[in-house]
Amino acid sequence: METINLTETFTEFKELKNIDRPTMISVLEDVFRGTLLKLYGSDDNFDIIINIDKGDFEIWRNRTIVADDMLRDSTHEITLSEAQKIDATYETGDEVTDEVKLQKFGRRAVLALRQNLAGRIADMEKLQLFNKYSERIGELVVGEVYQIWKKEALVLDDEGNELVLPKSEQIPSDFLRKGDTVRAIVHKVELRNNTTPVITLSRTAPEFLERLFEIEVPEIFDGIITIKKIVRVPGERAKVAVESYDERIDPVGACVGMKGARIHGIVRELKNENIDVINYTGNIQLLVQRALSPAKITTTKIDEANKRIEVYLQPNEISMAIGKGGLNIRLASQLVGYEIDVFREDIEQEEDVKLDEFSDEIDAWIIDALKAIGCDTAKSVLRIPKDDLTKRTDLEEETVDEVIRILSAEFEE
Repeated sequence: METINLTETFTEFKELKNIDRPTMISVLEDVFRGTLLKLYGSDDNFDIIINIDKGDFEIWRNRTIVADDMLRDSTHEITLSEAQKIDATYETGDEVTDEVKLQKFGRRAVLALRQNLAGRIADMEKLQLFNKYSERIGELVVGEVYQIWKKEALVLDDEGNELVLPKSEQIPSDFLRKGDTVRAIVHKVELRNNTTPVITLSRTAPEFLERLFEIEVPEIFDGIITIKKIVRVPGERAKVAVESYDERIDPVGACVGMKGARIHGIVRELKNENIDVINYTGNIQLLVQRALSPAKITTTKIDEANKRIEVYLQPNEISMAIGKGGLNIRLASQLVGYEIDVFREDIEQEEDVKLDEFSDEIDAWIIDALKAIGCDTAKSVLRIPKDDLTKRTDLEEETVDEVIRILSAEFEE
């Protein structure tokens, strides 16, 4: 075989790009056939033998012998006199196979072949990078900050691939410096100009917070606790609804950890973003209560048709429910999927009585059933129509009648 100074290119193709052998040979042969097509106008009668390991190759041309005065196509035919220079026993009509030396290509053709091969290697590398990260969207990656610009930062992964972390996908209080190690998720992967893959990272996406919980909370990683929904304002506040498939495990306690050990690591990564971990429930009233905690709701009215919820609170609880700049109420609305409207409770509410004070007349399990639908005071129960109350609590009608009688008696003059 003939070595043509392509060994270095071949080695790069084989070792650095991790391309499987059949694909490698196919691409190399395609490059060589492209060169033959330019030089001879056809490549259908050439055989190419490639030795990937050694970085060399052979090209053999197959031609039919014709009489000296019958030559019409020099690519597919050879004259008898020329053929007999190779082997004197050849006759007209025989097939001749001879090796095409690289020197016949010429210097320019060899240079073009090398450039073409290098280009194909680069294209294969880009395609592999695109495919690799397309399968990793939503996954956590760790990289080193290599360059910082006004609108984005360039991050290198452990293989030296370039990843982009735009300013819009950084936490507002992020202060990146060259050489810093940064964690983010793969947000999107796209081909720019149909050739160059652009891998965009994000530290503001809800999935980033979810990946951090999976790292810090083994129960989430193992699937014992699941994250139902995450809403956040990056760097400010987040609400995470979690649910446990094992009734013995408290999902909120598992996520927070002993003395906050688990949640503190996440908060530090998110630049002191406040994280509210909420025990998820399918009961919308109870979920709203938990989402607005520590504010105490006295009454809840749900408008299913318009996806709105009216919540009534004591005057001193309203600011706590709304939060700074309306942040708490906005995140709570996103978490439950309803628009939440906050109203001040009437002053008469001051005369209300906690349900717990009726424990001598009403069984504890009935009080718990009423609290489960968001009612923790006597008047919050009395405001709900009897049929609605029976349906929501799943209590017997007679039981509901008795509860209403006891509670109403408290306010009779």
